[in-house]
Amino acid sequence: MALLEFSITPLGVGESVSKYVARCVDIIDKSGLDYRLHAMGTEVEGDVGPLLDLLTRCVEALAVDCDRVSVSAKLDYRKGHPGALAAKVASIEKRLGRAVKK
Repeated sequence: MALLEFSITPLGVGESVSKYVARCVDIIDKSGLDYRLHAMGTEVEGDVGPLLDLLTRCVEALAVDCDRVSVSAKLDYRKGHPGALAAKVASIEKRLGRAVKK
């Protein structure tokens, strides 16, 4: 299992890119993979192959009408640890003894 955190931005399309981000979030949502959207990117959990395929599909979806796409991505692979999206946050909350903003 792995976590993929990424941010994808088309360049040269103006200041607001929300319509392009929404296009990618739709692809992520329809993938069936567990994910969390946050203000500066998205975290997705799954096997490495499907995660990289998902990232490729998001880039290709923007490349249809964007000549340049910038991607920042981080991958955390760990054998035998499914459920890391929730478990990592829960671990910090346990240490703090309280819930944190999500």
